[in-house]
Amino acid sequence: MLTKRARVDPVDDWSLPHREKFPDPYLNNGRRLRVKACMKSTNLTGLAVALAATLVLVSSAFAAPSEAELMKQAKITKAQAEKIALAKVPHGKIQSAEIENEHHALVWSFDIAKPGAKDITEVLVNAKTGKIVEISTETPKAQAKEHAEDKKAAGN
Repeated sequence: MLTKRARVDPVDDWSLPHREKFPDPYLNNGRRLRVKACMKSTNLTGLAVALAATLVLVSSAFAAPSEAELMKQAKITKAQAEKIALAKVPHGKIQSAEIENEHHALVWSFDIAKPGAKDITEVLVNAKTGKIVEISTETPKAQAKEHAEDKKAAGN
């Protein structure tokens, strides 16, 4: 008389008493091997997602801070810095102003025009101490070059 043999599910095959013969369930079972390969691809996908997230965080950490963030760090207001800068350029009129990190310090940068002169005087005022960091004169050609560089940097 033939007895019915119990059908063993291949997924649960490794849990039977003969598992000592094949201790690793992935070595002797094709179905298990597919599961393991799927798990590897899932792990690689997870790793790729984690790497992408890390890159986004790192790139945002090194991105230039916004003007609002820089203004929060400043102890000298824009109006105070304007007065300090204009005191160094008599009869000057401010053409542009910005806060930026320059010369390893947070500074207010003012481009000041004198009446009757083509050159612009750039005055950098330390935004934390109020001291003059630098006073320089820019020709129209140098101004155009700086403007192009600023535009290029803003585009990136």
